[in-house]
Amino acid sequence: MKSHAKSVVIGGGVVGCSVLYHLAKAGWTDILLIERSELTSGSSWHAAGGFHTLNGDPNVAKLQAYTVQLYKEIEEISGQSCSLHLTGGVMMADTPERMDFLRLAHAKGRYLGMDTELITPSEAKAMFPLMDETNFVGAMWDPVEGHLDPSGTTHAYAKAARKLGAEIVLRNRVVELTQEVDGTWNVVTEQGTVKAEHVVNCGGLWAREIGRMVGVELPVLAMEHMYLLTEPMPEVEEFNKSTGREMIGVLDFKGEIYTRQERNGILLGTYEKACKPWSPVNTPWDFGHELLQPDIDRIAPSLEIGFKHFPGIEKAGIKQIINGPFTFALDGNPLVGPVQGLTNFWCACAVMAGFSQGGGVGLALSNWMVHGDPGFDVWGMDVARFGEWATLRYTNAKVRENYSRRFSIRFPNEELPAARPAQTTPLYDTMLANNAVMGDSWGLETPLWFAPKGSEAKDVVSFHRSNDFGPIGEEVRATREKVGVTEIANFAKYEVSGPGAEDFLNRLMTNRMPKTGRIVLTPMLNEFGRLIGDFTIAKAGEERFMIWGSSAAQKYHMRWFEKHLPKDGPRASEVRIHRFDQTLVGLSIAGPKSRDLLQKLVDVDISTKAFRFMDFREMAVGGAPCMVNRITYTGDLGYEIWMAPAYQRLVYKAIKEAGEEFGLIDFGMRALLSMRLEKNFPTWFRELRPIYGPFEGSMDRFIKLEKNDFIGREAAAREQAAGPKLRRVSFIVDAADADVMGDEPIWAKVGGKDYGTVEKPHGYGAPRFDAGGKEVRGSNAAEGASAVRGIVDGDWRVVGWITSGGYAHYVEKSMAQGYVPAALAENESAGLFEIEILGHRRPARINVEPPFDPSGERMRT
Repeated sequence: MKSHAKSVVIGGGVVGCSVLYHLAKAGWTDILLIERSELTSGSSWHAAGGFHTLNGDPNVAKLQAYTVQLYKEIEEISGQSCSLHLTGGVMMADTPERMDFLRLAHAKGRYLGMDTELITPSEAKAMFPLMDETNFVGAMWDPVEGHLDPSGTTHAYAKAARKLGAEIVLRNRVVELTQEVDGTWNVVTEQGTVKAEHVVNCGGLWAREIGRMVGVELPVLAMEHMYLLTEPMPEVEEFNKSTGREMIGVLDFKGEIYTRQERNGILLGTYEKACKPWSPVNTPWDFGHELLQPDIDRIAPSLEIGFKHFPGIEKAGIKQIINGPFTFALDGNPLVGPVQGLTNFWCACAVMAGFSQGGGVGLALSNWMVHGDPGFDVWGMDVARFGEWATLRYTNAKVRENYSRRFSIRFPNEELPAARPAQTTPLYDTMLANNAVMGDSWGLETPLWFAPKGSEAKDVVSFHRSNDFGPIGEEVRATREKVGVTEIANFAKYEVSGPGAEDFLNRLMTNRMPKTGRIVLTPMLNEFGRLIGDFTIAKAGEERFMIWGSSAAQKYHMRWFEKHLPKDGPRASEVRIHRFDQTLVGLSIAGPKSRDLLQKLVDVDISTKAFRFMDFREMAVGGAPCMVNRITYTGDLGYEIWMAPAYQRLVYKAIKEAGEEFGLIDFGMRALLSMRLEKNFPTWFRELRPIYGPFEGSMDRFIKLEKNDFIGREAAAREQAAGPKLRRVSFIVDAADADVMGDEPIWAKVGGKDYGTVEKPHGYGAPRFDAGGKEVRGSNAAEGASAVRGIVDGDWRVVGWITSGGYAHYVEKSMAQGYVPAALAENESAGLFEIEILGHRRPARINVEPPFDPSGERMRT
């Protein structure tokens, strides 16, 4: 074993071998993979080996599509077969709600270039005759699904990596990780120590233990997972013989099961409600190529439904039940990327769908390590997306919830209950007493909306407008016409101070820093000129700045801030960063009466001239020391009031008492988001993400190219000079009883013109065949399906995608934001655009100016 390496990858499962291969492919040959036992000794060897491209996050779906394409490449390089079976597969819907879910997934696939198709249960049965189609109302066909040999695939990655110069050491456990002052890692193993510039945690079942070696408790948990293999079935053999094809894969939401052909029988796996963690506190190092004791009683409810839906399987004998552990993160997506607070320590773990996602994870991480950027929008997998609240017990509860809901629909207005409440503000009980429906905002309980007195404070979950629609409308109208108060503790809050603070922020941000007592809005870019942040910054003193941003990105942004701090020399101590999290909380009041209300609570002049729009001031509010910004996300006259948690109840009580004469109302986060829509305001991680440039994001007025050499300036200047290819726009939509939710395709009537914004299909796929072996294409006969497949329909073409939307209650319009080709971005013509909502294309038109207060006069008054 070598004593020095540029990078050491810990773990020899499919993910570790993929990372090794991609690093070698990117040109890093001084790399080493260390495995405690043999390759595939964790979860990889007993995996069911299925793969698919669909994912709730379209950006993760792109990486899954890449993974499937990659298998041919690694087979050719390594000479090792992956035993790829590209059969295609269907998702079966047994209720109208599940059919709506499939319509959403099908629509997302349009702008990703995925060749999915909505079909009837009878069409699905023709490809999988073991089912009773009367149990279902529809299905979705995906040609890029199948299965492979887990061991062969892992070894194909490993052999390909070796051919490119990488080294693999087996039967050698890592026992300790330490770091030198210069950042070099000491990887201490049973066979000696390797000094490495980078360490990658691909530990799989032992990823948590590897993290603990460097003081990190990763939110990952292993769950027992069972699938069964049947004896050979005559029906399967007859189908293969008569059609010359394998049976397809099937996912049954109701039964929480998946099936596919395995040799001459069927493999059937479950994600049962009565799930069970494995080794929830510590993973034994001596666990290896062994299975867990099957527990068929635990999966019996799923099997009962499965046998009803697929009676052909019920008659088959069970040859074997496989029960093995797989690792999951809280939301089911991987944990990938650099760990905040550490230097060159990387994660690629919790990849439960390793044969769907392993290739994409390896590509993104290798890009990140070699080039400084993953090359994709990987927020859905970023290890920084969880905060300190994701403790061992919290993780246990959320992973169990996620596992038990793996085949359940997540409605857009559905809040999941496990491990809650985790974090609360001093107003939590008060908000519950006010009949608030609470939501989880990065681990913090946040009021979403307020149910009328006497009614139950609970969401009726739906893809359509629901029981919150009326109350949210009342909250918006009362705020717009009088005054409202809402809790804003869920913002991220930072303080940057020291003699180098202003230079530091000018280097990071695109806008000029404000003068003392003033506020600016500013994006932040990476080196490639892509949007990685959007902040409100106030200059609180000569060497002190207050910063507000997205709560979900706190660790993501701290990682970036720390990366760019002065490291050594006389400037090393000139900048200090403090992240407040919940040690600073806030309230916002907004509406035409908000100044009158606030003036009753303060002892200073806050008239228009004395306290201008975008001013910052420290003042006592209701007798409590506070910081006050004259700005709100409602786009109306209003104020953000920030205080230590000890004062929040006092300030809220004072606001409520003083607000009675002005008709004050409590409003929640959903009303706030409704009001931002009618101002065309973007949101972080929906409209503003690292796949967009600042001019694409229509952030032009905040980009001061002439101010200094800020990070990403050259790339931004090139984007401006060439003109952005895309533009963020706002739509008014002729919706029915459902509004857009995000990720819907945007259609435009552009004739034969190709604007080049829709990604092309991902290479190859299995056509669809009926029971007689005849190819079937394009029927789309499922109830409520769109009239056509694909991304082109006569003069209509999918030209973009929706990022977010909803109902704008004050202007009484359904609205949406999204990205379209720049050439179409200012075309407000009627009849040009349609947006696909739940399988139905609804007329839409761009509105360049916001429909509420387009001049901005109200917020400046």
